[in-house]
Amino acid sequence: MKPSLLTLTIGGFAIGMTEFMMMGVLPDVAKSLQVSIPTAGHLISIYALGVVIGAPLLVALSGKFAPKKVLMTLMLMFCVFNALFALAPNYELLMVARFFAGLPHGAFFGMGAVVASKLAEPGREARAVSVMFAGLTIANIIGVPLGTYIGHNLSWRLSFFIIAAVALIAAGSIKKWMPNVKAASENSFRDSIKVFGKSELWLIIGISAIGTGGLFAWISYIAPLMTEVAGFNSNMVTVIMIIAGLGMAVGNFIGGRFADRFSPLKTTGTLLLTMIVALIIVALVSSFQPTAILMTFITGAIAFAVIAPMQMLMINAARGSEMLASAALQASANMGNALGAFLGGLPIAAGFGYTSPEYAGAGLAFIGLLFCIGIGYRKRKEQPVELLAITEQPITTTVKTILHKNINHEKVIHS
Repeated sequence: MKPSLLTLTIGGFAIGMTEFMMMGVLPDVAKSLQVSIPTAGHLISIYALGVVIGAPLLVALSGKFAPKKVLMTLMLMFCVFNALFALAPNYELLMVARFFAGLPHGAFFGMGAVVASKLAEPGREARAVSVMFAGLTIANIIGVPLGTYIGHNLSWRLSFFIIAAVALIAAGSIKKWMPNVKAASENSFRDSIKVFGKSELWLIIGISAIGTGGLFAWISYIAPLMTEVAGFNSNMVTVIMIIAGLGMAVGNFIGGRFADRFSPLKTTGTLLLTMIVALIIVALVSSFQPTAILMTFITGAIAFAVIAPMQMLMINAARGSEMLASAALQASANMGNALGAFLGGLPIAAGFGYTSPEYAGAGLAFIGLLFCIGIGYRKRKEQPVELLAITEQPITTTVKTILHKNINHEKVIHS
């Protein structure tokens, strides 16, 4: 692995710990501050709000600066605000620190994805992007369980100091190992934002905000699914979450390879279709413990396999404005987090049981699949227009153009 890509993995690890560990230490935070668990739960929501606002805002403000400096600054921000979160004496200051800690999250992943694709060898761009997102999966396997254990047995504040330290290490490694990569484009913010006039970008954002919401409809309620339906002891939930994390790690790796070998659009669509099937199977077989464990691994793998292809789909569609578009994709993913958890909870509240969120998740994934089909339909519709323009040229020019296109197409396939 290139050291330059490893720096992005370390940053992703720090962000993954911050995002997911809060769910594990929430009772400890609530007890420490003498507030209810639902009130403490607003610390999760305010972080997501910070991600949604910070992703496009910080990328837009940093467009004229070198990506290396911006990524380093984002990690330093992340370090400072997690340290302030660990030091905050009351609930109000915790909310402020948590919001500002969320601001660099989407901007780091959005800009980092573009940088990773530029650092990669031709034909391996999606794999490079998956290396960065591997930090999230490793955080779920190691960082979150360890941080939760420390939070339960020592202090939740210590857990967030550790996150701040990891973010500082990430900033230092970026400074040392990240090469000076040119910005994705020389466009001004006004020019860059014009890319959102393309309907394809909104379809991709829809895949992220709605389609991948299926993951969060499932995983947000995985604990009661495993205890109330599968019949596991509550102590097994941590082990089950590690199994889900292992699946996510495998899926992240596979998704990057598939997107490079085939196309990001085909890979994304196929994975969303597979996610629909997997979520329905989860709902049907979770009462049997061995299949519940197996499907936890498989569903985690499918859910994270879609990340790198979807990111490359956005980068390819937003040439000239990749970083801003990628940041918007990260913001939409957090919307998917909230949407999936909300819609997954509605059938539970209506009395349909703890397998019902999987059907809600399958519905969300199906909508995402429709968006994929829409993108494919638009691309096919545009091809005859391109062929017509070619055939209107003199025959010699037409032959040369077709040959040139075929040669370039072969290069893309074999690169």
